Amino acid sequence: MVSRRRVLSGAAGAAVGLTAAGTFGGSATAAPSAATVTSPLAARRGRLMSRTVVTSPAIPLTHLSVAHSGPAAAVRLRTGKGWSDWLELSACPSGRDDRASSARSSVVVADGATGYEVQVADGSAATVVELNMVDGARRTIASAETNGLPLPPNTRRPPTYLPRSGWGADESLRLAPNGSPLWPTQFFPAQTLTVHHSGVDQHNDDPDPAATVRAIYYDQCVLQEFGDIGYHLLIDEAGRVYEGRYSDPGSQPVYGPASGADGRPLAVNAAHVSGYNAGNIGICLLGRYTSRLPSPAAQRSLAVVLAGLGLTSRLDPTGRTGYVNPISGVGGNVAVISGHRDWASVGADPTECPGDYFYPYLGELRQEVSTLAGVHPTPPPRPPRR
Repeated sequence: MVSRRRVLSGAAGAAVGLTAAGTFGGSATAAPSAATVTSPLAARRGRLMSRTVVTSPAIPLTHLSVAHSGPAAAVRLRTGKGWSDWLELSACPSGRDDRASSARSSVVVADGATGYEVQVADGSAATVVELNMVDGARRTIASAETNGLPLPPNTRRPPTYLPRSGWGADESLRLAPNGSPLWPTQFFPAQTLTVHHSGVDQHNDDPDPAATVRAIYYDQCVLQEFGDIGYHLLIDEAGRVYEGRYSDPGSQPVYGPASGADGRPLAVNAAHVSGYNAGNIGICLLGRYTSRLPSPAAQRSLAVVLAGLGLTSRLDPTGRTGYVNPISGVGGNVAVISGHRDWASVGADPTECPGDYFYPYLGELRQEVSTLAGVHPTPPPRPPRR
């Protein structure tokens, strides 16, 4: 069945972007009462086989959504400087627990590109949607209030935080025509925290990370039909933190308005590790960390965010947990702070996420988070950088 939001004919789409994002930090900051947003454009290129060159995009490009059925895909862009190097795509296999895993889909920053080339493995195919997240008609929307990030006590220099209104989330995308959510919220006690990367390395070529978050939202909410963005939080190279999955208009990000029987706040269910989402909080770093580390700013924000979430949910950042999905009953023993690839050991789809180079540093990250949370006040010695 094709939903009303799957029909993209090369005309205007229905995503939303913010012309001037606000900046928020601390533990209790209100969002602005209104925001000026734009309605971006989307054009579906359809199913591409093997290697295909598109030299005339249907719309001015800011991003591409590339969903591929095979194990690998790559994209290169044409600008006034000529063709770029090939960008390998290594998107997370993600999806909702109540549906089969979706095709691997990557969002590529294509700001100003006049053409692109997509390459997939023999026998597989890619579906490409051209996106423009900034140039549509402008309108003003009301902004719900939100509290700030949960942070560890006495945090110096809290990360810059953008709630959904701050990065321009079009809340109508996640709603049916009658106003009901396409993906109703469910809340569960948090058992674990999972680190992701977005899977495309363009850290020097992204002029507007908030637009990239809007593109990921459109890709996951509309094109993959999750009903919302699949991550709870996202972090860009400058260390800015973006609210992901909608939880509640008056709550902190990630958590809902009620507490569980043990007094802990309950986390909204999301779609970042297929089959293992309920009770699993997902944080995504923008970028691909197969051959480099995240920026120092992104690493610091990740550690602070994990410490705040761990304290809020009463999780030991250096511990392990016998995770059980409260919906399906599947699970297994995993680290409280896991990389996405760790979930393959208990049955999830295999992935390189959060990157071959960054993954070995998760042990060091757990110790830093523990120190920030006050669990182990004296940090251990750092291993030498490679």
